[in-house]
Amino acid sequence: MPARIISIGTALPETSAPQPDLRAFFAGQPGADRLTRRLIGGAFDASGIETRHTVLEGLAGSPDGVFIAEDGTLLSPTTGVRNDLYRSAAPPLAATAARDALTRGAVAADQITHVITVSCTGFFAPGLDYHLVRDLGLSEDVERTHLGFMGCSAALPALRLASQIAEGRPRAVVLVVCLELCSLHVRETSDPEQVVAASVFADGAAAALVTAGDIPGDPGGLVLDRFATALTREGESDMSWTIGDHGFQMTLSAEVPRIIGREIRDAVDRFLGDDPPPGIWAVHPGGRSVLDRVETGLGLEPAALHASRAVLRDCGNMSSATILFILRRLLEDPAVEGPIAALAFGPGLTVESALMHRKR
Repeated sequence: MPARIISIGTALPETSAPQPDLRAFFAGQPGADRLTRRLIGGAFDASGIETRHTVLEGLAGSPDGVFIAEDGTLLSPTTGVRNDLYRSAAPPLAATAARDALTRGAVAADQITHVITVSCTGFFAPGLDYHLVRDLGLSEDVERTHLGFMGCSAALPALRLASQIAEGRPRAVVLVVCLELCSLHVRETSDPEQVVAASVFADGAAAALVTAGDIPGDPGGLVLDRFATALTREGESDMSWTIGDHGFQMTLSAEVPRIIGREIRDAVDRFLGDDPPPGIWAVHPGGRSVLDRVETGLGLEPAALHASRAVLRDCGNMSSATILFILRRLLEDPAVEGPIAALAFGPGLTVESALMHRKR
């Protein structure tokens, strides 16, 4: 039997920040000259985002003395300090998303046979996979795999691996958890690429349960038909993610949407082959311009990207977790029928694709 996603759970940090407030915060930093303020205003206003969530309470007006000074100035803690906060904040948020998936799928913790974790915004060991076993009360012989530092596209390779495990072991139930705390790497900057990154990235976690067997719980879900990976002919230097002394440094150039717009048709045509294009798409919203380029490049109807635009609007770009937020909306929408294509873009530029369909 083909593997299927039987449920998706999500979790967001308690602190939410309206996009206009974040724009005002960054534009009000002491080092922001008139040109930088114009860049910030343009990037934040064009993002397609209304609200983002963060583990940094200071971004919502509660100075913490680590990231935000009492006078509202953005501080520059070391990478070690940032990673310490990741280590404390990541496990509970990941566990919340996983519990949500278990509840929605009517699956007991002792039914989980494999755990796959995904993250690119922090490191520690024993890591998220270990803590999920402990926090959820999973069996100690659960097989664990971590996919690290693959960027925004990593959820689809994780689902691909889960599908391969499930189809090879019909009694397997795989828990996939994507956790990203992008706001931990916020910085004051006048670099246009860093301004764009600051305007879109956010925090969140999502979890999916994947199986190919008949287990107790919901018999429906999203059947995972096939996957594909492609590298664009250019873009290696336009989207990258490196570790600096004061946080991880995201390069996200203005060329990214244009590269996607130029090359997406060829990548999708090779992926779909002779299959007709689906009417519903789950596209990772790197930003509103990325969705616009995909819509134009593939000749999609506006309704095809409704869920992608809604998640961008309500949550921002949560890196790898974002595509699972989109798929959850589609999974829970009773009007969704037929094939669904998923696309996510990562450093390189890498294009990850998945084709699935709804099972009742």
